[in-house]
Amino acid sequence: MAIDVIMPPLSQTLSTMVLVRWLKEVGETVAKGEPLFVVESDKATLDVESPADGVLGQIIACPGTEVAVRSTIGVIVTA
Repeated sequence: MAIDVIMPPLSQTLSTMVLVRWLKEVGETVAKGEPLFVVESDKATLDVESPADGVLGQIIACPGTEVAVRSTIGVIVTA
């Protein structure tokens, strides 16, 4: 099963954020609640946690990209 990794709405006023970097590579195991990627808003840089246990199966948004809030930026594959 595939779980979408979504750019979270960290503020009601922001419609986009910058994806700073992924903390895991495609093919690496991730655990729910573990930091998965880093985003930058207009005020802070924040670690965002994995939404599920599994393997990072796909990265859709590249570091340095401005990404719309609630858009899919990656995929986690679960057993």
